[in-house]
Amino acid sequence: MTTRSIVLAAALALSACGNPTSSKAQEGEFAQPTRTAPSDAAGMKSSFAPVVRSAAPAVVNISARSVQRVQAVDPFFQFFGGGMPQARVAESVGSGVIVRSDGIVVTNNHVIQGAQQIKVVLNDRREFPATVILADERSDIAVLRLENVSDRLPVLAIDDQEEQQVGDLVLAIGNPFGVGQTVTNGIISALNRTETGISDSGSFIQTDAAINPGNSGGALVDMDGDLIGINTAIFSRSGSSAGVGFAVPAAMVKRVVDSALGGAKAVVRPWLGVKGDTVTGDIAGSLGLSRPQGLVVTDVYANGPAARAGLRQGDVITAVDGQEINDQNGLNYRIGSRNPNDQVQVAVLRDGRAETLTARVQTLPGDADPDQGVTIQSGPFAGAEVVALNPALADRLGGDPFASGVIIIGLSGRGYAARAGFRQNDLIVSLNGRPISTARDLESASAGRGPWEFVIVRNGRQIPGVLR
Repeated sequence: MTTRSIVLAAALALSACGNPTSSKAQEGEFAQPTRTAPSDAAGMKSSFAPVVRSAAPAVVNISARSVQRVQAVDPFFQFFGGGMPQARVAESVGSGVIVRSDGIVVTNNHVIQGAQQIKVVLNDRREFPATVILADERSDIAVLRLENVSDRLPVLAIDDQEEQQVGDLVLAIGNPFGVGQTVTNGIISALNRTETGISDSGSFIQTDAAINPGNSGGALVDMDGDLIGINTAIFSRSGSSAGVGFAVPAAMVKRVVDSALGGAKAVVRPWLGVKGDTVTGDIAGSLGLSRPQGLVVTDVYANGPAARAGLRQGDVITAVDGQEINDQNGLNYRIGSRNPNDQVQVAVLRDGRAETLTARVQTLPGDADPDQGVTIQSGPFAGAEVVALNPALADRLGGDPFASGVIIIGLSGRGYAARAGFRQNDLIVSLNGRPISTARDLESASAGRGPWEFVIVRNGRQIPGVLR
């Protein structure tokens, strides 16, 4: 275990999305007029019990089972170089939250990923089989539907207003280590955490409420009794809680739930069509800024939402809809949590002056799921099926939407490309010094005899090479 190993853990923030149930913050059931710290011994003895009584019935335990085929080694068959395939049952235990009274549950994607059988156990010990409506790997959120629900179930409301402040009290409710429903308390340690290594489009709530394996998909609840986030990862040396946990904010949870209930097969994330660099101290000094804050625009996609709104290279994006922006991940999250065609207010600094531009965010151009590509017949990539990269496909694969090249979507085992060591999802950038943008470019550059000098991008790393 490395010092900064990320252990996917727990907690989810949801609501009665699509239900008439409203947030308790709006009802005032637990609301307080101001935030105050305990001032005397009596205040220190205050209890979280009213919030727990309201929230706990909507938090569930989830058991996900999958059958995996493994090559079990038998001494007799091993002698002849073979093995006996056997089935191995794998089971993961996590948590979830009921967000609609007819049996809609949210959990972490990693809890149910690959499962053939999902069982949900309510706080009152009732059990229901469940099916997956939508699983979104990038946000690590999955939406389930309970089967055979005959009455209205307790729900938690998603508070996606993003009114939390650092220092606010929160509760984490889940099933740590499979021991049963457990409540822990803490505070919001930080907001808008992006440099976590968890996701390229995540902006997380950080909390010190104890979160452990098995809490995954459980509720992070504020003192109004609403769900504000999904604890999805921790930083830990041991694999257990070290007081540094991260939650997917409710705005993204609601985005996934709305997509699932709307019948979508995948979460469609819009984009602004810009990329940039974080404003460092040196950059702030060169731009005459009072402090290092914002994102310097380095590229604007032609005819994209940002270009149409008037953004330019050199602009410094400081906020989107009033929420501070400090890096590319933060911008990706703010835009990705919106719906396509939504208008956003982008605050920028241009030539030392503050301006606000209105942009209408759009889906990324191109086909994210190409049906088929072109199979290269000769040269170093013979046997590789390729398609031209487009922003939508790049985004689905977790790459740079601004990148160009052709990407390998299939390989013939008998082709030269597979024998040379190329892999599916390799992005071919250039061949013999010629930039590659289309399959025709690659076919043309592959003509003739080697050697062939190539540059590919694999897992975000640029790799040059020569084949003779």
